[in-house]
Amino acid sequence: MMKLYWSPRSRSFSGLWLMEETGQPYERVLTDISTGAQKTPEFLAVNPMGKVPALKDGDVSIAEASAICAYVADCYPEAKLAPPIGDPRRGKYLQWLFFSPGCIEPALIQIFTKLDVPSSTAAWGSATQVFDVLDAALEKGPYLLGETFSAADIMIGSGLNFAVRLFKMVPPRPSFDRYIDACAARPAFQRAEKIAAG
Repeated sequence: MMKLYWSPRSRSFSGLWLMEETGQPYERVLTDISTGAQKTPEFLAVNPMGKVPALKDGDVSIAEASAICAYVADCYPEAKLAPPIGDPRRGKYLQWLFFSPGCIEPALIQIFTKLDVPSSTAAWGSATQVFDVLDAALEKGPYLLGETFSAADIMIGSGLNFAVRLFKMVPPRPSFDRYIDACAARPAFQRAEKIAAG
């Protein structure tokens, strides 16, 4: 059985939501980052960066939320959280799966710190560009791959919910509101929220 290491009020919400979407049993290992539990030798053996979420599946240890999404989606193909290899949608799925850590998170850091980084040297371009690109991608909906929900929506939906609604770092846009509402209406999202709330 897979073990998900998580902590409330953290990026590990995406891991909870992911595991709830699979419909498969899993073990939740509460890792209280407020007490430094993520710095113990036992946890660092799972994720040497000392961050949550992290996942253990037998002898396999995985860190980084997008990597966890990719791994779990491929382990449980019956959950239909990823287009299979060979499906023409697979490329866009992977692009959006890694857009969150590659573009959204750096853009949020740029917004939060008011860091002035020339868009020509920033791997994410600029915060404005990141959210404009995302806005355009979400105009059609309901999900990033149209009618098909995927693990990429878990990463992007978690990030947008965090940025737009929970911490109000990014102004709402009609496409963002519609998308976050669609994500939040999913039973697995709601179960994950209840778990995270304790």
